[in-house]
Amino acid sequence: MSSNDKGGSRLDKIVADARRDRDKREQGYREQALKMYPWICGRCSREFTRTNLHELTVHHRNHNHDDNPADGSNWELLCLYCHDNEHQRQLEASTGDLGSKGGIATHNPFADLKAMLEKKK
Repeated sequence: MSSNDKGGSRLDKIVADARRDRDKREQGYREQALKMYPWICGRCSREFTRTNLHELTVHHRNHNHDDNPADGSNWELLCLYCHDNEHQRQLEASTGDLGSKGGIATHNPFADLKAMLEKKK
């Protein structure tokens, strides 16, 4: 067997492994969701292309990563930022951490607006 035959069979194995790995990935929920839905963030509406597709994630609506129905009803595509925000909101809701005043805003930036406007007159 010549050195070219060894190189050819090695290349054939690499190609076969790459195809097998691709097929395996395509069975995963991310690849299914990317085929099913448009490449747009479901919150901020940012559009994605092949060059930045790695920044688009699959969010599980019920937060159960093992719940992957074939119809995609538990998935939504979110950009990294909106996905992080969604999980932070879920964390805060589950721990009851809504801020030091129970989620009530205590600062009013317009509190003295009327007085300031009257001063300028």
